[in-house]
Amino acid sequence: MSKQPFRTPQGGLVQRSRTIRFTYDGISYHGHPGDTLASALIANGRHMVARSFKYHRPRGIYAAGSADPAGLVAIGVDSKRFDPNTRAAEQEIYDGLVASSQNCWPSLGTDIGGILDPFWRFMPAGFYYKTFKGPPGTWTALFEPLIRAFAGLGRAPEAGDPDRYETVNRHCDVVVVGAGPAGLMAALAAGRSGARVILVEETDRLGGSILSRDPERLSLGGVQPAQWVADIQNELAALPEVTILTRTNAFGYYGNNFLGLWEKVSDHLPKEKRLGHLPRQRLWRVRAKEVVLATGALERPLVFHENDRPGIMLASAARTFLHRYGVLAGKRPAIFTNNDTGWVTAFDLARNGAEIAGIIDVRSDLSGEHMAEAARLGIPIHASSTVVATSGRHRVNQVEVRPLHRDGSVGTSFSHIGCDLLAVAGGFAPNAALFSQSRGKLRYDPELAAFRPGRSWQKERSAGACNGTYALTDVLAEGARAGVEAAAQAGFDSGDVTVPDVDGVELGQGQLKVMPEMPSHLPPHRRRAWIDLQDDVTTKDLRLALQEGYQAVEHAKRYTTTGMGNDQGKIANLNAFAFIANERGEELPAVGTTTFRQPYKPVTFAAIAGQHVGPHFAPRRTTPMHGWHRRRGAVFEPVGDWLRPRAYPREGEDFFQAVQREARAARTECGVLDASTLGKIDVKGPDAREFLNRVYTNSWSKLAPGRCRYGLMLGEDGMVADDGVTACIADDHFHMTTTTGGAASVLAKLEDYLQTEWRDLKVFLTSVTEQWAVASICGPKSPALIAELLDDFDADPERFKFMDWREATMGGVPVRVFRISFTGETSYEINIPATHGRWMWRQIMEKGARHGITPYGTEAMHLLRAEKGFVIVGQDTDGTVTPGDLRMDWIVKKSGDFIGRRSLFRSDTVRTDRRQLVGILTEDPDLVLEEGAHLVERRNEPEPPVPVLGHVTSSYYSPNIGRSIALALVSGGGGRIGDRIFATRGGEPTVPVRVTEIDFLDLKEKGALPQAVRRESGHG
Repeated sequence: MSKQPFRTPQGGLVQRSRTIRFTYDGISYHGHPGDTLASALIANGRHMVARSFKYHRPRGIYAAGSADPAGLVAIGVDSKRFDPNTRAAEQEIYDGLVASSQNCWPSLGTDIGGILDPFWRFMPAGFYYKTFKGPPGTWTALFEPLIRAFAGLGRAPEAGDPDRYETVNRHCDVVVVGAGPAGLMAALAAGRSGARVILVEETDRLGGSILSRDPERLSLGGVQPAQWVADIQNELAALPEVTILTRTNAFGYYGNNFLGLWEKVSDHLPKEKRLGHLPRQRLWRVRAKEVVLATGALERPLVFHENDRPGIMLASAARTFLHRYGVLAGKRPAIFTNNDTGWVTAFDLARNGAEIAGIIDVRSDLSGEHMAEAARLGIPIHASSTVVATSGRHRVNQVEVRPLHRDGSVGTSFSHIGCDLLAVAGGFAPNAALFSQSRGKLRYDPELAAFRPGRSWQKERSAGACNGTYALTDVLAEGARAGVEAAAQAGFDSGDVTVPDVDGVELGQGQLKVMPEMPSHLPPHRRRAWIDLQDDVTTKDLRLALQEGYQAVEHAKRYTTTGMGNDQGKIANLNAFAFIANERGEELPAVGTTTFRQPYKPVTFAAIAGQHVGPHFAPRRTTPMHGWHRRRGAVFEPVGDWLRPRAYPREGEDFFQAVQREARAARTECGVLDASTLGKIDVKGPDAREFLNRVYTNSWSKLAPGRCRYGLMLGEDGMVADDGVTACIADDHFHMTTTTGGAASVLAKLEDYLQTEWRDLKVFLTSVTEQWAVASICGPKSPALIAELLDDFDADPERFKFMDWREATMGGVPVRVFRISFTGETSYEINIPATHGRWMWRQIMEKGARHGITPYGTEAMHLLRAEKGFVIVGQDTDGTVTPGDLRMDWIVKKSGDFIGRRSLFRSDTVRTDRRQLVGILTEDPDLVLEEGAHLVERRNEPEPPVPVLGHVTSSYYSPNIGRSIALALVSGGGGRIGDRIFATRGGEPTVPVRVTEIDFLDLKEKGALPQAVRRESGHG
């Protein structure tokens, strides 16, 4: 096994006693538990891991965490477990890990896509948009194939994901986001108070930035940082109301202190260990009384010519790799800085064996203490200087340095510094993404040259570096104070928290000299100074966007794609804003920022879906009689969330024949339908009648107990939203039915009105859909069967009137019986407690055998109701249909208000040419029209556009009418009864049809079927 050449002899928090093997691009490497893929690759001397999006330029590991815009790799080899666009700086290594480069072919080192790079001048910002307007034929023949061939970043998995995911919901008193020094103190203070606390940390261990500090030169309360963190973690773990979530990212901060948390539960484990009881990832949906944000700060890159080579990284990342992972990012590093933190990085690297090639600082007024330490360590210093160029294809090997003049120009003299790492330190900016997501208002801090939290919108407080507080002593105190305040606001006494003494050198920025782009000896059109390393956006691109009129930051962002990669421009955006402000000659606050959007970093679709996939995505609800239906060979269809029998084909029957048989039996003998799925809402309270008056278009004030009434429910736009029969149980108690698919939305809508608009009404709504099993029995033999089924029950239709209901018993079991019908036949609906549903159904089938009982499904039900002209909301209506369009003006009361009443009198809804519901009969009685077929005025209109009169909403062959029938919405349909029009047939010649009334049974009984289309009952 080869030695890791860049691993320090000691130090770091990895477990050096155990070795882990992994591969990258087919080459075997090794690391230690606690390593990320990035730290392990750097330990083995590898920096280049990727290619950029647009020009396919070499890219290396730039940052040590989720802010890295460049080090994107693919994890996995098979099509089932394959994760593209994974940050190497976040992926923990494990035995057997297989990682590979992406966005390159045939290899990372020799990528054919790199041929685009020399042509960068011909692919400026907006290149894609401009190709749309090129000479005729160039887009489809040249640009589109070329762009599609090179577009994309990584490839999507091809097979189904075999892993398991979870979503969970939690309520808590305090959520603390970030487990750095501020977050730990906040969680400890809130936890000691007894509050329910969730502490969220993005990485695999608590500690945050203090784990990136030299442990020999920093102590908290007399112990090294790692020990201090471990002590707090142990105490938090012992508190029963505290939950610690590591490897968890708070990706979204929504309204009313609702947060989305994404936990990687087992992504760090070998595949064989993932297959146990643990999910791969878990999504937490958390509602908190109070939130403490302790998300730290992000280091800004420096913008200069050729600043994108592998081996160029943030100084803070080099420090993290050193102290957290025991890895030297370079043996001969150079440091380029505009503040004191770069010097600290240089000193830390030098003390751990690196030969510092030089510190290049744009400032002229340097700290005497730092100068003395640099001299002691033998580090060359280049004050008031800048890097103007770099070299090295797959890893930086040299930088060109020139002096800076007072006027901002660069000198003619230069020096070349050989190096294998260039650590850049551009100063820190508060990580205010979540704060901004919460609608908090940012304010500009000129001392930080960055935006920081201003006014909070929600019950939130920021602490530590994310609040612009960088001194460790102040960070600890601010975190403790935030935890105490959050717990107090949540109703808990403050915990006893003592801020530890800090002994060591503070990591302060000192004087900060921010320059949007480093001066260069090259003219602007020749510079390639990268703002966004992932999307290949340079200062030249932003300058061009401004020249072409995209002055606002949001416009410039979209035109150039700055900050639109999967890193959301975490470290790029502030430099982009500053550059735009400088080009516009304005201050940065005047330019502002782009919107911080969820998610903070990409979240897998699988985690969002959680366990709600496959049969759990939309679980099918079944009635108590479902087993019987299945055993009888029913063909099912989904209706809303329910599975309903569509038909019961017998041996030798096809679907059509089964439906015809069922529909015939329901008219001639006795049919039974499982109607348990209909929505049922219990309406109770002293204002129940007034409530129904407002909900339905007709009046309910005088409906007596024991009676039922049909009602239409409208939306506020006056369009039919739902319908159903409601029965009066008592003066203050009603039983409402809705359509199967509309039950949930109707209940939600009515609850919304009661809770927001009609708060004065004393009404309670309860969904009782699942409480009752329902059998709808119809046909001429149904009264006799009902009399046999129910105990001492008079089912005679002459005495048990239509639209009445009665209480009864069936074998001693209390039931409700309703005389309502959706077929037009004599019908009874038996409602029995759902626990007795199967028993009731068996009784019906056994006792109904001598009455010719036939179960029928939803298809026959649709046919039977169409024969009588009864509408189905959602089939004969489409959200644009009023009661007048259904020619049901009789159901709209003349006085009194109801939902949607005002909209019925708009100029559009009173038009006489609106489409109205009518019957349609084809002249060929065997021809069944296609639902959705257009209806036109004249046969085979020769030239488009063809005026369309309307369309067919329902169409069937009726065994009881003896021919095809259809319902349709036709312009001015009520005035067209008897007219001859034409129906389209999917490209074939149109066919003549006759407009009729919608009650086809009534037309037949009266002998009023049009003579040209009458024929005897029967098919064919």
